[in-house]
Amino acid sequence: MNPRLSARFRTSLVAAVLLLTHNGPLSAFTSGPVLTLTEQLQHADAGVVVQWVKGEQNRFVTNEKGVKTEVVGSTTFRIQQLMKPAKEVSVNQTITKDYYVPGKAGDLFILFGFEEPPTKGIAWWGTSTPISKAGVTYLAEAPLPRIAAAQRLDYFFKFLDSSEPMIAADSFWEFDNADHNDIAQMAAQLPREKIRQWIADPETWGGRLGLYCILLGHCGTSEDATLLEKLVLIENDDFRIGIDGVMSGYLLIAGEKGLDVLDQHKLVKKGIPFSEMYGAQQAVRFMWRHGKGRISEDRLRQSMRLLLDRADMADLAIADLARWKDWSIQDKVMAKYGEGDYNIPCVKRAIVRYLLASSKAVTPGGPGPQPAYVIHGQKLLEELRKKDPKTVSETERYLQLYVAP
Repeated sequence: MNPRLSARFRTSLVAAVLLLTHNGPLSAFTSGPVLTLTEQLQHADAGVVVQWVKGEQNRFVTNEKGVKTEVVGSTTFRIQQLMKPAKEVSVNQTITKDYYVPGKAGDLFILFGFEEPPTKGIAWWGTSTPISKAGVTYLAEAPLPRIAAAQRLDYFFKFLDSSEPMIAADSFWEFDNADHNDIAQMAAQLPREKIRQWIADPETWGGRLGLYCILLGHCGTSEDATLLEKLVLIENDDFRIGIDGVMSGYLLIAGEKGLDVLDQHKLVKKGIPFSEMYGAQQAVRFMWRHGKGRISEDRLRQSMRLLLDRADMADLAIADLARWKDWSIQDKVMAKYGEGDYNIPCVKRAIVRYLLASSKAVTPGGPGPQPAYVIHGQKLLEELRKKDPKTVSETERYLQLYVAP
């Protein structure tokens, strides 16, 4: 394996493993949302808090011929409270699940039920989630997803530092699933000193740290920019979960001066771990989508172009610059095609896609003379067809099959 790409492979593998072994996203901007308790309640036809009554574990029985057969266990619950009422579901009713759930008499769980048509009543399939009395109150008072997002997030913010892990985790996933525009709307009024305390706590998990830095980015001051810059500049070869959120929160406050710091220490500096470069790239992407003019688009493109000189990041940067319609790098990416560490399929395909996009770009304002970059892109693409017809053909075929017009 190319040694410059092996770090990227390892980082990607770690990220994939973390995504699979956690119950949800790793930071405020990672994909793969988790259904929170309120979302599960909204999707269900019934929701109840139940008490554990009794349970039988799986066991083996032996018949007269000495053959062992496994008998599946069961668990009986009694409904204590209706969180989402449904027909023929009432308090004190018992529910028996055909599997064993560890517990003791009086332990509380929440069950979600779904109608089984036609008229077969409620099926209580799914997991039995342990819940405390405080958790029951938290869920009972939580605003459902149909309520205005900013109002909902105000409620869940109060529980981010709950001493009960289930409540703290669920409130975090509420933020992790939220649209950033809704977070920005409510975050400006948040208590920055409290958020600073969370950020300074060495026990804060990286995913939460990323979220907290985003929140501080919306309500913080130049003093907070100094705090976040210190976090950004920590030298660490380990994979730092949430570093993209730390950098993005920093840029929300520091703006272009902060981007200069990222350029120098994360995008240009030699020997930077791939995960740190990727976090910086994610922060630049974040500002493009959510920065609302704090940093100009031309300045963001400038930072993204720096990654063209990193073979292990080039394909990602080229894709972003194509989406951002930066056609100034046509000659530069063409010169890198098949050269040295850039001679790998993912980079070649990225260059072909870039040239395809630039050669078909539509002139703003409607029909008219083709811009110079379109004509030049078509010329470079024809050169590639002669140089590497297979890659160009395969890339075009992929775009035709999988990319919507």
